Amino acid sequence: MSEKLETLESKNSTQGGTAKDAGRYAASSAGIEKKAAPAWNARRLAFLGMLGALSMVLMLIRFPLWFAPSFLDFDVADLPALFAGFFLGPLDGVIVIFVKILLKIVFQGSNTAFVGEFSNVTMSCVFVLCASLIYKRNKTKKTAVLSMVIASVLVSIVGIFLNAFVMFPLYSNLYHMPMEAIVAAGSAVNPLVKDEVTLMLFAVFPFNLVKHAITSLVTFLIYKRSGRVLRGLLQGAK
Repeated sequence: MSEKLETLESKNSTQGGTAKDAGRYAASSAGIEKKAAPAWNARRLAFLGMLGALSMVLMLIRFPLWFAPSFLDFDVADLPALFAGFFLGPLDGVIVIFVKILLKIVFQGSNTAFVGEFSNVTMSCVFVLCASLIYKRNKTKKTAVLSMVIASVLVSIVGIFLNAFVMFPLYSNLYHMPMEAIVAAGSAVNPLVKDEVTLMLFAVFPFNLVKHAITSLVTFLIYKRSGRVLRGLLQGAK
């Protein structure tokens, strides 16, 4: 009987030790996760600065699409910001956007009285914040694809209202160009454009949808491949 009691006591002691070890391991793991969280240090800020500079360079590679008026230039300048939003966080993506615009203003100035820069920042922030905030909740390949699809559609819808009620009227006043002339520029390349409504639906909306869909596709293709390398480079920043 005493031997059975000793055996039972030994099992309880072993189980208690195991539970304690598990507790220590969990606490240790939590500590590691806490240390692994991104830190705002010089290496991370320098990385964001480089992404902002790359984004500004990508702004220089632009061209019109066949179905949209020539003043709507296609580029993939949001790619570095979206990459930063996925890799480090939504705020990092926004920082890259503002670095891009500040560098653009410093080196090129503004020929639109900052109207174009305002539009660029607004659209970029909607796109990058939407995608990176969704991805942050569940970092899987499926969520990444879903987040970019939602962000592309959302920013394209926002672009309709932003251009219809803010940007085009501002351009019209700035350049003393009637809206009819802007619609005519769209009609010249797209027969579906007849008025302001069709300009938004058949030129502005698909333009932004194509632009952000291609940006999303390129990001999807390079993110996982380059992420491993960058984690090694930024391990001091994370």
